[in-house]
Amino acid sequence: MRRRFQYAAGTLVFLLWIAIQFAAQRGAPALPAAPAQGGGRGGGGNPNATFPAQQRPPGDPALIARGNGLYGANCRLCHGADLRGGDQGGPNLLRSAVVFGDQSGELIGPVVLNGRNDPGLPPMPKFTLTADDIKAIAEYIHSIVATSQGQGAPPRGAPVTLDVLVGNAAAGQAYFAKNCSSCHSVTGDLQGIAARASSPTALQNGWLGGNVGGGGRGGGGRGGGGANPVTVTVTPQSGPKVEGRLGRMDDFLVIVTMADGSSRSFRRDGDVPKVEIHDPQDAHRKLLPTYTDKDIHDVTAYLVTLK
Repeated sequence: MRRRFQYAAGTLVFLLWIAIQFAAQRGAPALPAAPAQGGGRGGGGNPNATFPAQQRPPGDPALIARGNGLYGANCRLCHGADLRGGDQGGPNLLRSAVVFGDQSGELIGPVVLNGRNDPGLPPMPKFTLTADDIKAIAEYIHSIVATSQGQGAPPRGAPVTLDVLVGNAAAGQAYFAKNCSSCHSVTGDLQGIAARASSPTALQNGWLGGNVGGGGRGGGGRGGGGANPVTVTVTPQSGPKVEGRLGRMDDFLVIVTMADGSSRSFRRDGDVPKVEIHDPQDAHRKLLPTYTDKDIHDVTAYLVTLK
């Protein structure tokens, strides 16, 4: 009798639960229909987009055009015309977490203004740009990412062909005499530089990156090889100085590649041992944020005459 009563009570509770659920469903408001277009800022994105950056609405064409010019003058050498990495070894921006998380320059801006020094990559210098400049560059970058097909593919359309010979050679010669002649000579290391370059674009990329040979990729970046490698002098607390090519350096270790190909490593503890880095591209890297578009075109126009 007791078991029958418990069974009846359990059945009653179950029926009450079903009634409550049914009443709740009848009284619940209908769910809103899914938006016809993908997310992004204010809608208007691609409904078939796969990646978040592709879901952005089209940007202001005038702002993108301005960003294109600023990107070309400040970023293209390292990150490439199609954002996949340039002659100076900058990272692929089509796969950048910073770019994918950015909306209008709030994440890209601090990197541009403060620079960056990631292991295994050439250090990124600080750039002096206004907030409007950074927003324009960010909008241009997002426009390229949004039109790229899949992960890291180039943008749609024909390959970009750049005409870099649009400057004034006389103005470039004057700029060279004022800013470059203390380290370089047209009758010395730069003699015949135009003949050594594979193209005017390679020549331009070369001198911007500090590779006076003009062959494209510069001296290998920090710790890299190339014609002008980064060298280092290590002064231990006891024993002679050690000099060689910089193999690797971080907060805990410095590795020196000797002339015979062997390596020596030194544990670092703050400023001990003393480490002096000699980077042939350092002066070029510091000048890079100061170039205007006109400076770059003028100097290139002058250098192509040095055959």
